[in-house]
Amino acid sequence: MSAVIEKSLSDKDLRTITVDRGKEFSWAEKLEKDLRTKVYFCLPHHPWEKGSNENTNGLLRDFFPKGMSIDKISQAEVQKRFNALNFRPRKRLNWKCPAEVFYSVTLHLI
Repeated sequence: MSAVIEKSLSDKDLRTITVDRGKEFSWAEKLEKDLRTKVYFCLPHHPWEKGSNENTNGLLRDFFPKGMSIDKISQAEVQKRFNALNFRPRKRLNWKCPAEVFYSVTLHLI
């Protein structure tokens, strides 16, 4: 998992990464070193510390209900849902979509 995240974020101008306290983030120290950024852990039972993540998890549940096996979901289906979420306008982003905000900021910094 660490290698996938590192590859997808290695060319981004990151300020921080905020994760929950799951064992899947036990490699956070390596991630900090490799991406040269700070990784913060949310306190246990404090979902408001990662509100955007919790909101996105809720949106994902519209496509993939809790308890649903994801073993047979195709890459094309994952990409379709990825696009649906990343190109969906958000009130929090002044009705821009996450992709629009992310890439405009990234392109502006280059």
